[in-house]
Amino acid sequence: GIDPRELGFTPRRPVPWLAPLLLISTGLRTLLAMLFGAYLDKRELQNAFSDGTFRQVGPDGGLWLDYVADLGDGFDATYSVAYLLAQPELTVDGHTLPRAQTLVMGGDQVYPAAGYEAYEDRCKGPYQAALPVAPPEQPKLFAVPGNHDWYDGLTAFLRLFVRTRDRHFGGWGTGQSRSYFAVELPAGWWLLGLDDQSGSYLDDPQLTYFDEVARKLTLQSKVILAVPAPTWVKAVDHPNAYDSIDYFIRTLVAPTGAQVRVLVSGDLHHYARYAGTDRQLITCGGGGAYLYPTHRLPEKLEVPPRDTLTRRASNTREYDLAARYPDKARSRRYGWGIFARLPFRNPGFTTLLGTLHTLLMLAMAGVAVQQVGTTEQRLFSVPLAIMLVVAMMGAVFFAKPPTAGGKRHARHWILGVAHGLAQVALAAGGTWVWLQLPFYDWPWPLPAVAAVVLYGPLSGLVASQLVALYLLVAGAFGVNLNELFAAQGIEDSKAFLRFRIDPDGTLTIYPIAVDKVSHDWQLNPDQSPTAP
Repeated sequence: GIDPRELGFTPRRPVPWLAPLLLISTGLRTLLAMLFGAYLDKRELQNAFSDGTFRQVGPDGGLWLDYVADLGDGFDATYSVAYLLAQPELTVDGHTLPRAQTLVMGGDQVYPAAGYEAYEDRCKGPYQAALPVAPPEQPKLFAVPGNHDWYDGLTAFLRLFVRTRDRHFGGWGTGQSRSYFAVELPAGWWLLGLDDQSGSYLDDPQLTYFDEVARKLTLQSKVILAVPAPTWVKAVDHPNAYDSIDYFIRTLVAPTGAQVRVLVSGDLHHYARYAGTDRQLITCGGGGAYLYPTHRLPEKLEVPPRDTLTRRASNTREYDLAARYPDKARSRRYGWGIFARLPFRNPGFTTLLGTLHTLLMLAMAGVAVQQVGTTEQRLFSVPLAIMLVVAMMGAVFFAKPPTAGGKRHARHWILGVAHGLAQVALAAGGTWVWLQLPFYDWPWPLPAVAAVVLYGPLSGLVASQLVALYLLVAGAFGVNLNELFAAQGIEDSKAFLRFRIDPDGTLTIYPIAVDKVSHDWQLNPDQSPTAP
């Protein structure tokens, strides 16, 4: 095993996304971020920070640059990617790709929520283990905050990536002076990293900062825009999602005559590239978090969408889905893994289902037998009407949580109600079977004990399979797709990007896929201090 005291951090297991307490706390955090995001916004204060831009050029006049996003989850997946990023060179499909001189982290550097300890264990620790000492070329690190980095109002993010002393992150030097940045690259290329506070808006100090940057852009400039979320895809369901990026390109970049050639983002945990006539839209959120499906991606996009409410939106352009990873068939196959993975990856969720079904069964049995014996027994049997309302509302809210924005289609309601009715029918069947057994006629409190010990675990397992079936069916209609994959916590099929800018300005992007992450790590205390 790996001893945390030798490592200096504690390797963490992947986040169990359906754990009841985590579901509640994540829901509350999302709600608080929606209600109080404006009050927590530290970007206005960053006006006091320095406002410099940066320049990154390799020794040959070109540059190698890596992009990784959605990375601070379970150790095995996060470290598998960090280990590859830190290698002196990689040979992929016959291409020799040297280690990048610049690393860009594209958002959600930690899960499930930002905090000093979570960053140390899930993000900084693994990267420090992969590249403990700065190599001679001193690679630089720039980070964009995602929605999970924002859950504490950016406190921990700024402490880690925006520092004036100890400016290093493992072997990478931290360069930026705010939660957004501008980096001048070789041959007229620029990298601009935006912070749009979970899709809300771009603050005034940030726009003022980029106004200054725009003065350096010329007709020959080509821009790579790193943003926190692929709002070009999200705009299919949220027509206004792309507005702040469109505003930025329209008002700051376009007037200079510079061309935005690449938009890159994480947030959706897969690789997908949409190609237009002179612009590529790339999602690459494969740095460590659970896999997100690719089989429901639209084949064509209109960006900005025609139904945006912005009056002065840019002209709509069409983009075609040019590549995705994992491919459509493999993504579909992953979906079927829900039956085996759901109960074992989320034992707390299975226990919650078992508890609800036990209460439902006791309520139904009390009504069916129409004799609730002693006062104690009456206290323990929850009224059936309340349990039915809880079951139905739980299923409907699961299909479309109140915190999820976007278009609320009839299919969300139909699937939610159908799932609720199926769970109630399962409870009715379970009650009938239970009443055929001798346990219910035992003297009180033995029936309740038998229900907790025998009925609870079994009903939880069966109900989890019903939830799995629901998620698979709902996923086919584009509902609860995130939950279908979050519940499985698939660690394989990771990806990152390696950009190469030649001295003559040619840009090549190598998407690097990791089919299987490693689970068997050994500590190397005898090796040189520079080794991972």
